[in-house]
Amino acid sequence: MLGPPSPIIPPEIASHVLEGVELCDGILKNLFLCLQINDIEPFCQDEIVLYRQCAEKRDKEIRERLKDSEYKLGLSMPLEKAKERVIQLQSEVTSLERHMILASGVEGMDGFRQRWSLHGRLEDTKKRLEALNEGMAKRETENPKQEAKGDVIAKKKWFFF
Repeated sequence: MLGPPSPIIPPEIASHVLEGVELCDGILKNLFLCLQINDIEPFCQDEIVLYRQCAEKRDKEIRERLKDSEYKLGLSMPLEKAKERVIQLQSEVTSLERHMILASGVEGMDGFRQRWSLHGRLEDTKKRLEALNEGMAKRETENPKQEAKGDVIAKKKWFFF
């Protein structure tokens, strides 16, 4: 297990985030085929390396798209909906932090896997929350007078990607 785990994509923005991303399914299929034919891992090192590289590239791109989506939502969502989303992400961060504390008591490989997975999810969620807050802050600095009146919110279209 090198690097953080693959990011978890919220269902409401999954279609936008995954659009055009190489999912590495063909490479994974070749890896499993190699393992099936050769029965042992040492003969499939090329496929393992190719899949690892593809997965790292995919995960990096997905993380960037997740942050970009949250930023755009912060810019375009109605303010009340954006605040609700901030609260939702903050509660998710709190929950993950509590689970991390509980996982710190689990020993062995199971404990390591839990902490590794939770740490990756926690970092991804914090970055999404940060991007959402940045989008909301930029909207407030660009249009503070109009937004107070509600004109901009009524004219802008928003959606979950």
